[in-house]
Amino acid sequence: MQIREGPTRRPAPSAAGALRSPMSAMMLAMFATMASFYVAGRLWQDAQNRVYLIKELDRRTGQGQAAISVDDTLKVVACRQQGKRLASLEMELAAAKHEGFVGKYSPETNGTYSRKKPLIVIGIMSSFGRKTYRDAVRKSWLPTGSMLKKLEEEKGIVVRFIVGRSANRGDTFDREIDDENRSTKDFLILDDHIESDEELPKKTKSFFANAAETFDAAFYAKVNDDIYINVDTLSAMLETHWDKPRVYIGCMKSGEVFSDSTHKWYEPDWWKFGDGKSYFRHASGEMFVISRAVAQFISINRSVLRTYAHDDVSVGSWMIGLAVKHVNEAKLCCSSWPSGAMCSGL
Repeated sequence: MQIREGPTRRPAPSAAGALRSPMSAMMLAMFATMASFYVAGRLWQDAQNRVYLIKELDRRTGQGQAAISVDDTLKVVACRQQGKRLASLEMELAAAKHEGFVGKYSPETNGTYSRKKPLIVIGIMSSFGRKTYRDAVRKSWLPTGSMLKKLEEEKGIVVRFIVGRSANRGDTFDREIDDENRSTKDFLILDDHIESDEELPKKTKSFFANAAETFDAAFYAKVNDDIYINVDTLSAMLETHWDKPRVYIGCMKSGEVFSDSTHKWYEPDWWKFGDGKSYFRHASGEMFVISRAVAQFISINRSVLRTYAHDDVSVGSWMIGLAVKHVNEAKLCCSSWPSGAMCSGL
């Protein structure tokens, strides 16, 4: 008796899928990994392309260049560094005073200058054809020869006649000043300034800028060449101000602004001073003093500082926007010669 075999049974589909699942998972993982590498590679390539395109755009359009010149940038950096240093010094000085510090310019020094750097640089504004005035100064209050050197070394007072150059460089005017300077050695010649009565404000600015770069003094003074100065009284006065980092000392005044072009004191920019036509408070041009920080500010910003018709008004305008201590010193009112004055007309 034969036994019939039934039809061969095949595994159920679900069972076959179960047998192939490990292989499918591995393939899926490999595919995902490769896709990840591909996407990452494309993203990196796109990023590199964007960087290249940005650099190329900057190169072609010039947008990658600085908006201001290197010189202007250095001036800004120098101003910021100077401001930080001044603020730091002010804090140190305040702390030292709190601890009982007494400065070297105190009355205990009996008027003797004890520091190596100059106390003050005095610039006497002179010009061509005024040798008679310079000789009068030398015979009255300004020593000559070895005594001039002694004044600098013992009292820290440097005095120089300030003269620019002739418009015809090297002519008789220039040669006369050079010859006189070789004999007296008491000039500071401004090679960057053309001597002219109309350019006195620019000359004063050039003096402060050059003096700040040449002499590391505590103060700088501008004085006319027809003024007599008592240097001992000046030193005593500065003793009370040497610890002020930013100070502007002079015989403060205001005065009328003249809009009439025929007037002696005509101001071409008269309309800038308002309907009242009155100048702001400023030191008289006969003589005034500024501290080193202020002189350095003028030196750094000389190219952008505006000048007016008169040098004293010009300097006063620079002081308005600064954190500068204005000191109205009656002893610097040279024309009126008050009691105890340190200057007067010759």
